[in-house]
Amino acid sequence: ADIFKWFILSTGIFINPSLISLCPQVQLNTMGGDNKTCSSDFTLIGLFTHGAASGFLFSIICAIFFMAMIANGVIIFLIHIDPYLHTPMYFLLSHLSIIDMMYISTIVPKMLVDYLVGKGTISFIACTAQYFLYMGFVGAEFFLLGLMAYDRYVAICNPLRYPVLMSHRVCCIISASSWFGGALDSFLLTPITMSLPFCSSRKINHFFCEAPTMLRLACGDKAAYEMVMYICCVMMLLIPFSVVIASYARILITVHQMKSAEGKKKAFATCSSHIMVVTLFYGAALYTYMLPQSYHTPMKDKVFSAFYTILTPLLNPLIYSLRNTDVTGAFKRVFARCQGARGMRQ
Repeated sequence: ADIFKWFILSTGIFINPSLISLCPQVQLNTMGGDNKTCSSDFTLIGLFTHGAASGFLFSIICAIFFMAMIANGVIIFLIHIDPYLHTPMYFLLSHLSIIDMMYISTIVPKMLVDYLVGKGTISFIACTAQYFLYMGFVGAEFFLLGLMAYDRYVAICNPLRYPVLMSHRVCCIISASSWFGGALDSFLLTPITMSLPFCSSRKINHFFCEAPTMLRLACGDKAAYEMVMYICCVMMLLIPFSVVIASYARILITVHQMKSAEGKKKAFATCSSHIMVVTLFYGAALYTYMLPQSYHTPMKDKVFSAFYTILTPLLNPLIYSLRNTDVTGAFKRVFARCQGARGMRQ
């Protein structure tokens, strides 16, 4: 947090430096235009209400977090160690797993610790850092899923040119473009959101610092902020979503023209995992960032956000592994190799 605070103060690219001082107080504008000094801490309401079912919900989310970390770690390990998975599709899949591990780690550990400690306090700097990292990782996943659709398009519509069109250099460009898009997302939206005058309640009715919820906390005229954020989010979502739609439109045309039933079945099997992941992730994200604020409620925001920030990082590796014979085959080969090495040592 100290490093991030120094970065904000020294560059001045995120927020107005007058909103932060080196002491734990910030100057905030009131509705009447006067300055008012108040604590720089926010309070996260969270998912847990400390009711009868809160302990059960805590256990489920804790299990999901560790399972997501393990499942994505296994996917990355298998793709790295098994030569049969050294292909463009699995290269991109390994980056998807890395992104999932990173962005679930920016949200869930803080939420779990808050429940155990019994309070959900988060400082302005920590909230800004969480917002910045979260938007970067989620933005990177938006772009990566879109570009993975292009990979499927090339594999089905141009199979003979696949090694050229999806060379290692192209894969590196796709990966770098995704990370760049996510970083651009953070650098655009963080200053818009965190430079708003937060002057009324310091309670965030959410389990992390998300854009729609932070906008509801701000006071004054927010129309310009909301319009700029809406345009940024629409662009960030529509660009990769358009790639997905265009790619699968061409894939459907190609599959329809196939005469072999086996070829059609193989094509659909190749795309089914990616389609499921895109539907789950984009569906929840489209609600969060593209619907106007009038359609949002705190409970709906929590449910949809929990779906694509907590469940999706677990579902992604499960969908790709359970529905993919290459991944299950790689797991069996690695397991057999480990068993053989153990037998030789004995």
